[in-house]
Amino acid sequence: MLLHLVPEFDLRRDVVPWLAARGWAAALDTSENSSALYVVNVERNEKVIYTWKGNQRNTHIGLYDLQTKQNEHLYMFERDLHIISCSVNNERTLLAVSFHQYTEEERVSRLLQSVSKYLALLIEIHPINNVRVLKAVDSCVRVQFLYPTEGRNTPTGSRLLLVSEDKYIEQFDIHVIEEEQHRVVIQDSGQLPRARVADDLIWAQWDMMEQRLFYIVPKESRSILKCIQFYPDENFYSTLESHLDISVNDTQLKLVNFGYDYCQDQDVASKSLNLQVFTSKAGGLCVCCNLASDIPDEVRYSIYFLHKGYNKTFTVSLERTKTHQLKEVAFMNLDYYVAAYLPGRFLHLLNIQHPDLLCYSLFLTGEDARIDLLQNCSIRSPLKSTVLDCNAGSIYAVSISESAVLRFLQNSKRDSERLAALHCALLYFRHTEDLEMQIIWWISENLSTCHSFDPIQEFIIASLYCRMCPETHNLDKLLPYTSLLDWMGIIPGVTCVTDIISIPVLEFQNSKGFWEKLNSNLESVKYAEPHLHYHNNVLRKEWLNLSEEREERRTTAYLRHIFDNAKKVLSHLDTWDSEERLVPLFQEEDYQQQLLMGLMVAQLKDHLMRHLQYVGKQKIDQIVLDYVANLLNLVHRIMKEVWRRHQLHSCIFCFDERGSAAEFAVFHFMSRILEAASGLCLPLPPGFHTLHLGLGVRCLPLHTLLHYIDNGVLHLTETCVRKLLKDLDDTEKNEKLKFSIVMRLPEALGQKVRQFWNHPVNANFIARKYVKLLLEKLGSRQCSRPIPERLSVPLEFLPLNYLTSMLTEIENQGVHPYEKQDHVNVRFVEETALRHTVMLLGLKYS
Repeated sequence: MLLHLVPEFDLRRDVVPWLAARGWAAALDTSENSSALYVVNVERNEKVIYTWKGNQRNTHIGLYDLQTKQNEHLYMFERDLHIISCSVNNERTLLAVSFHQYTEEERVSRLLQSVSKYLALLIEIHPINNVRVLKAVDSCVRVQFLYPTEGRNTPTGSRLLLVSEDKYIEQFDIHVIEEEQHRVVIQDSGQLPRARVADDLIWAQWDMMEQRLFYIVPKESRSILKCIQFYPDENFYSTLESHLDISVNDTQLKLVNFGYDYCQDQDVASKSLNLQVFTSKAGGLCVCCNLASDIPDEVRYSIYFLHKGYNKTFTVSLERTKTHQLKEVAFMNLDYYVAAYLPGRFLHLLNIQHPDLLCYSLFLTGEDARIDLLQNCSIRSPLKSTVLDCNAGSIYAVSISESAVLRFLQNSKRDSERLAALHCALLYFRHTEDLEMQIIWWISENLSTCHSFDPIQEFIIASLYCRMCPETHNLDKLLPYTSLLDWMGIIPGVTCVTDIISIPVLEFQNSKGFWEKLNSNLESVKYAEPHLHYHNNVLRKEWLNLSEEREERRTTAYLRHIFDNAKKVLSHLDTWDSEERLVPLFQEEDYQQQLLMGLMVAQLKDHLMRHLQYVGKQKIDQIVLDYVANLLNLVHRIMKEVWRRHQLHSCIFCFDERGSAAEFAVFHFMSRILEAASGLCLPLPPGFHTLHLGLGVRCLPLHTLLHYIDNGVLHLTETCVRKLLKDLDDTEKNEKLKFSIVMRLPEALGQKVRQFWNHPVNANFIARKYVKLLLEKLGSRQCSRPIPERLSVPLEFLPLNYLTSMLTEIENQGVHPYEKQDHVNVRFVEETALRHTVMLLGLKYS
């Protein structure tokens, strides 16, 4: 099961034993009173209010504190009443209750037609004292106290919301005074001050934790979602207005989180729209709506991602069953995800923060979607990551199970499931060394089975996003969270239609917290959010241009600045301990990688400066250095885990024996790392190419090795080539390998390392190269008739005499291709040619 539920409250476990100990539970044992004990509200301060029927059919109200695990009796009515809603203020001095006095049949039989059907009362309970009537009407009413911000009490007064079935909401201001013996009584003797909050609403939802009221008013064929924020200073303001393409024709008001009268809610739910609003800490705002479908085996629901400016409508095809199919989807708020749950059929975890690609939402069926503790749709989500089963009277803390996600990742066969699980594991859970290790091991086993994405790229980009974004506000909108630009795959049995919707209008000034983050999200939508994310198109082009420039052009001030950036990154890297040196990465000069590092620092810094100017240059410099250094550390982390898994050791970098199967597996994995880095134009740690080439020499046959070099899979580095030339003896096989490598060296690198191979073949190659360079310098110019120079050994080999005379004249013109190697000159060419000729003739050179 993917969702992990922890019971926080259960009526049978936490309340019934307490009632039994006081002799109040006897009436609950009869079958006709099986529903007499139920939860009516959950307050902001984690107090659960419940009601039950006593032995004399009295109606009791109790409170359970989730923190102290203690029960408290609040009030008793000496009548058999049906409690609809109930709320207690933060100081537990006032109790508001609304209830159904009599059924229609009771009113007729008792000739009480003039008596109101519903009553709302305000009761002093510290101690129990006066009772005030707030409403006596024939339409249902609900009550809810407002709560101050945490740590701030208002002992002199409370505010109470009253919601009427006649489609309006009022706020009562209740001032209290403390009399002798700490008696708290209501100060006003007359009518309580009240203010109209909303009118003509057809749907309303209370956000208990954030003290917000969401409600919908109809307007022609559309609906308008509005929000009112209540503040501690006793003011409330309209903060949001959004047009929804939802046609609500209900005549009955639907309320969410205004108490939990299960029987009444069930009756209303069968006639009205199932709609809920969820928010997230990152400024996400979603409207979840269950849609009607005329097709028996089909379920439809829409999620309005208001913070993104679009709506997604999902249609799920169900397998046919002989029993009646439940089609009412329950929605749960998990903060990063919204869960759409149809018991026994499917569980759809919809990504709120990154909902654009369908592959980042988990759609589960069968055993993975099963939630044993939630087998019906009487589910409410009063708090983030909390579920209330109204039918059972149980409250659960809900979270996504890390072990279940990793297990699902291991067992998944489709790329869509793998992407969703991988994204969840990397961005939802807090990164630990064990979690990273398990993901890297999964990647090493499944590289070849992922067809529509590169898991190494996803791991690197998502891990960087997760590590860096908490550092600075709005950084999540500027850094990439995925390596994918698009995803065209499908989820079997699910179709999705995306529609652009109008952006909500925020009606507030200088608000903080959620509203500030929501406003930032909406601003990102206005400026075409995908274009805000950093990408590597310009970086790749600039890197290739600078890589192809000649040596003499690399001393400009711009390049010095780029390499200074690279030095800062390398000095910023974490100090690798002895265990991390298990992977033999060498602290060596790698011009190409340092160039790429420095360019990435420069371009990422420019990108952030355009959008985060208020952060300051020093902070942005730090962010950029952290980003690139973390990138290099992640690659090293991947290699370390793969190295450890295949039980390799740091002494492996030698060429006197062939590589093992484990070394070949690591070589293949490093090739995939290189492919992933090249695809995203990411720098690699110093020494990566040296280690990769060393493993290639050990593991590959010569023709395959040369093929990899010619196609850019393996990169020739000075450290590896120098070690190869010095360590290997000059057997025929090794000579062939050395010569093949030397032939492929770039000119600048070749001049540095050829001197380490004292062999006629190498001397012959150097001489040929020298002659070629001199003749290229000559070009179309004419040489005068050569005058033979008298050498120490007289020669009668006319072609060689002519060549050496010509080369001497070119040298005399000031042309010296190998200025750093004084011994390479015309005399060196002449002696090498003679040695080679004599060797071919089988003679002895003296």
